[in-house]
Amino acid sequence: QVQLVESGGGLVEVGDSLRLSCAASGDTFNNYAMGWFRQAPGKEREFVAGINRSGYSVTYADSVKGRFTISRDNAKNTVILQMNSLKPEDTAVYSCAADRTTLWSIRRRSNDYDYWGQGTQVTVSS
Repeated sequence: QVQLVESGGGLVEVGDSLRLSCAASGDTFNNYAMGWFRQAPGKEREFVAGINRSGYSVTYADSVKGRFTISRDNAKNTVILQMNSLKPEDTAVYSCAADRTTLWSIRRRSNDYDYWGQGTQVTVSS
């Protein structure tokens, strides 16, 4: 199994940028598609972005498309979420997750992911 640890969250202002990192250990990293999810208080967890095993395919939620970029470095066992032009509605706990089942595609349902990090808080103040 894989262990995931997120970092990079914090308190920023509207329009600022943040870079979230997720470090993986314990298993071969490129055996997993990776996703970022977020959960705001009182709301369900939602898919933010995903990247397939090779890193050649990515997908985004409509709400972040054009502002967020997901990438991975399989040599460093890391997946990155670069968040630009942040808005108050981006405030949430952000978690990375690993999907060991899918070979080529990227899935969006949280139930499809097998391993999760502990999450990192992102707060965007207006």
